[in-house]
Amino acid sequence: MITQMRIEKATQIGFCFGVKRAIDIVERTARERGSVETLGAVVHNQQVLKRLAELGVKVVKDVDDIHDNTVVISTHGVSPQLAEEIRAQHIEIIDTTCPFVRRAQVTAQKLAESGFCVIIYGDTNHSEVKGVLGWAKGSGVAMLDEKFITNLDPLPRRLGVLSQTTQIPAHFTEFVKKLIDSAFSKDSELRIIDTICHDIRQRQAAAVKLASKADMMLVIGGHNSANTKHLTQLCSMATKTYLVETAEEIQLSWLQGQYYLGITSGASTDEQTINEVWMKLEAIARG
Repeated sequence: MITQMRIEKATQIGFCFGVKRAIDIVERTARERGSVETLGAVVHNQQVLKRLAELGVKVVKDVDDIHDNTVVISTHGVSPQLAEEIRAQHIEIIDTTCPFVRRAQVTAQKLAESGFCVIIYGDTNHSEVKGVLGWAKGSGVAMLDEKFITNLDPLPRRLGVLSQTTQIPAHFTEFVKKLIDSAFSKDSELRIIDTICHDIRQRQAAAVKLASKADMMLVIGGHNSANTKHLTQLCSMATKTYLVETAEEIQLSWLQGQYYLGITSGASTDEQTINEVWMKLEAIARG
């Protein structure tokens, strides 16, 4: 038993708008048709994917694996080239791309069409970033280190900078500052567009506010989720922080001597998983 342990949830927790919208679309489609395929995981959360699988939702890795005449595009979006490849095979697309990701895609397209070299601050291996790069139509590059751009020869004179939607705002700002110092020279033109999701920004702020008061934070979400990893990183700067995907991962030793425990979650973490974590913590507190 851990006496007098206080447990508090962050004000922004559970599904974000984009994920909830996508899940609603996929669930409705699966119920109407009996089953549906998604190109890649619709969200990066194993518990949500398991529940969707029970409704008949199947994940395929690439276009050649699609067996139905309909496929769902995930919240992370795809490149226009990949979408065209799918349609060329007479496969209907149900698009659940997050509106904030869609905004980043359109931004990349407009910048490229205006003659800018598009710089995306983000993880080059993430599906969202790969998709947004596709909208730059060969005029874009993704990076987390501004030194990459300075090694280009010749150095682009017109740079358009945007961000992966789940990045940490302060890190994006710092990246832009370093980019200006290292790559901005005579006759250069730099256009910066903030494409970080408003929900992610608010979620991060709420988590940090709670972490600054708590003895310990639990971040609930997928171990392979970008926004969950960023939440963990931010909270760990303020207090002891652990990332758990399920209640089963909680270790009793973590809670010894902790009296004020904060909880937050990634944008694709479902309410059921959050409640299971909450109930386990309450059970531990009661002994």
